Amino acid sequence: MTQFPAVRASGQSGPARLGERAARTLVSELARINDPKAALLVGVAPESAVLAAAIDALLPGDTLTVVPAERVSATALREQVTAQGRWVADRVRVVDSLAEAEPAKVVVAGEAFVGTAEETRGAIEALSKYLADGAVLCLATAVGRTAGAAAELDRQGALYGVGDDLVLRNSPPVRVYRLRFTPADAATAERLAPAYRPSSVPLTRGMHIDSNGVAAAGIALGLAALTRLARPKSKLWLLPALAAAPVAAFFRDPERDVPEDPSAVVAAADGQVLSVQRLHDERFGDGEFLRIAVFLSVLDVHVNRSPVAGKVVDYFVADGGFVNAMKPDAEHNVAAYTVLDTTHGTVVVAQRTGLIARRIVQRAPIGALLARGERFGLIRFGSRTDVYLPVEAAEPLVGPGDKVVGGSTVIARWR
Repeated sequence: MTQFPAVRASGQSGPARLGERAARTLVSELARINDPKAALLVGVAPESAVLAAAIDALLPGDTLTVVPAERVSATALREQVTAQGRWVADRVRVVDSLAEAEPAKVVVAGEAFVGTAEETRGAIEALSKYLADGAVLCLATAVGRTAGAAAELDRQGALYGVGDDLVLRNSPPVRVYRLRFTPADAATAERLAPAYRPSSVPLTRGMHIDSNGVAAAGIALGLAALTRLARPKSKLWLLPALAAAPVAAFFRDPERDVPEDPSAVVAAADGQVLSVQRLHDERFGDGEFLRIAVFLSVLDVHVNRSPVAGKVVDYFVADGGFVNAMKPDAEHNVAAYTVLDTTHGTVVVAQRTGLIARRIVQRAPIGALLARGERFGLIRFGSRTDVYLPVEAAEPLVGPGDKVVGGSTVIARWR
């Protein structure tokens, strides 16, 4: 069988461990496809967290083909699968070699990559032969320890990437890449659940803090520590120390119940509706658009969600000013535009800066498929989010002054 280079940490003889969080991230594409699908998992051992995560992600109608890692017995894997009961055994097939596998909708490399760029490229080419049309290849590499593999995966990601995630809560930390070599149509997004993202830290089952908030709070606490060391008799260290909690709270990322109604268009962010108007914007096509603008105060959740299911076909940033986001002139502020192709036409989400906001985060590369209500970015501090919908296809359900909740409030409905 074709073998793939395994991660080896410095001073260790075995492959680097992919823990539960990294494993869940690696198989997230499998977990979010609601249609019956075939998946292929290559290079795992019976005790692998990736194997456990892949089995947990299976739905009725799914099938999973598993190829053992180097020096792992296929018999041992079969015994592991059989021990989990008939439901799993009926859906999971263990083969002796990759040559016995068939094309799949999701292909996952069960071990993180290491080695040279050439070895990594060869492994990707071998795995890509088992991708069905529009399928996704999921790979991982250790951060800071595998320069050749990381460089090649970065190159592949720039050419074919439809998303990547950094998983810090793993030893060693890993980066997970999702590659698609043949296009997927926008209609596929309508059959997806929002993707699992490791870019937030769970506080409770329903509340997370985005990684930006963790970093900001860490900086505040670091400043407090340095201030206390530099001026031990001063109370100035209390200022950054007390600021850490509210700074982290600004980046809160609550779970949301996304409406199942396929005709629903949901709010892209929390806040207050500023305006609902019809307009033309030649950057997005010749047709007329319905634009719903929402103002986010510093007290609102600033994580942005996709209002519809669609495929990211363009992304660009327009230069401008930093006017108060509640004022009409904020239309000319710095803004990031994410353009989605949907079965109803072109939809655009504009993340606009405000008087305080100076930083936009967008995590959905061109080619990515977004489910309705899926997180795709955030804006730091007060700001504005606009949703553009084709006029002939959408009917607005909100008006100026209405409060909306990102991912939950239905702001319009497809006709």
